Amino acid sequence: MLEYRLGGRDISEVLAMSVTEAEEFFGGGEAHTPAAHRILDRLADVGLGYLTLGQPLTTLSGGERQRLKLATHMADKGGVYILDEPTTGLHLADVEQLLGLLDRLVDSGKSVIVIEHHQAVMAHADWIIDLGPGAGHDGGRVVFEGTPADLVEARSTLTGEHLAAYVGA
Repeated sequence: MLEYRLGGRDISEVLAMSVTEAEEFFGGGEAHTPAAHRILDRLADVGLGYLTLGQPLTTLSGGERQRLKLATHMADKGGVYILDEPTTGLHLADVEQLLGLLDRLVDSGKSVIVIEHHQAVMAHADWIIDLGPGAGHDGGRVVFEGTPADLVEARSTLTGEHLAAYVGA
């Protein structure tokens, strides 16, 4: 199999490419493959540009697996996305990229529900539903519902206090 080449590369070299490298590789030249490029573009959109094509799924974090699943469904006609802690393992710059993607999904008419503890994501949200008053057996009730600004202003919950400190209010 290593005898066959595409764009001057054998399969082992292609599998060793990051998503970002492969996106460029399949985007033009002799290896131009529009279908592969579209998929790789979606993977980069969800902040997975650093993964290698041959990376085993068992090495991915829960957040990475969710973003991989999101990338595979972005071309679907579905209207609701539910994500549970998608920022797990992300660098702050990648969180910003993910927020941009979520904004684009909402702007295209999709509904996005995110279960998240990351304060940047909470501050960016349109609407927050805070469950509590504590964690585990001390929680389970809606203790706040409204905009992030309202939560910061009220400071009526532990989340509100932490979010207020995060945004410097």
